[in-house]
Amino acid sequence: MNYDLLKEEYPSLTLKYNEPLSKYSYTKTGGPADVIAFPESTDEVKAIVNWAKEYDAPLTILGNLSNLIVRDGGMEGIVIILTEMNQISVQDNCISADSGATLIEVTHRARDHRLTGLEFACGIPGSMGGAIFMNAGAYGGEICDIPLEVDTISREGELKTYSLDQCEFSYRHSVFQDNHDIILTTRLWLQDGELDVIQNEMDRLTELRESKQPLEYPSCGSVFKRPEGYFTGKLIQDAGLQGHRIGGAEISKKHAGFIINVDQATATDYIQMIRFIQQTIWDLNQVRLEPEVRIIGRE
Repeated sequence: MNYDLLKEEYPSLTLKYNEPLSKYSYTKTGGPADVIAFPESTDEVKAIVNWAKEYDAPLTILGNLSNLIVRDGGMEGIVIILTEMNQISVQDNCISADSGATLIEVTHRARDHRLTGLEFACGIPGSMGGAIFMNAGAYGGEICDIPLEVDTISREGELKTYSLDQCEFSYRHSVFQDNHDIILTTRLWLQDGELDVIQNEMDRLTELRESKQPLEYPSCGSVFKRPEGYFTGKLIQDAGLQGHRIGGAEISKKHAGFIINVDQATATDYIQMIRFIQQTIWDLNQVRLEPEVRIIGRE
């Protein structure tokens, strides 16, 4: 497939061919993409979408690759990584963030403008777009708790704005997982707050995260959704699985809900570990663990 035609139309567009996604993923795993595009504007995203539609090319949209496992076979077609679309602006109580802006930086910008309501997300490593896509949450807060609007582009090239209700948020779910619209920009309406109070809460949550999570190792964060009536980490801990390894992937001794890359793990190691944990917890407790992390790509 001649991706150079796209480059000819948009010469400023950065394209990388046969590029390992392990260079970008938080697990440091993942096979090569046929081509990765790094658009810097809505026009460039729209051009890629229209090009993929015209040539019937597979199209995948990624952000920070923080809650994601890309299989070792990599990705077919064109992969858009949105990290170059990362502008953040604040006007009154509204903070506007492009899809590729990091959620951590968005929380810092909110703090700097004395806006409260987003402190729970101060340590979540994903992008703004990923946070909307997954309805990210931590420490009792979720994205769906905040009044917001989301600008998107459909796979047909149509621009659309979603209200909070139209996002159809639920636990680690949004409508964008179903309709595959591409998230471009999100506007969040926050409340006025006091800088010291906001900073103290962010410091508290950061300390809590650093004390309990294995942040010193590559990982995809919390691997499983919380099953109703249970805590995933406790189920895995009580099963005696902490420290278990498959290849270079290990169930963290610090937090049983994390699988860490301790020795050049592959995506296959991660996936086999996920299946091992699921089967073990089912055998012991008859509880089904559903992955929170997305698994995509060629076998």
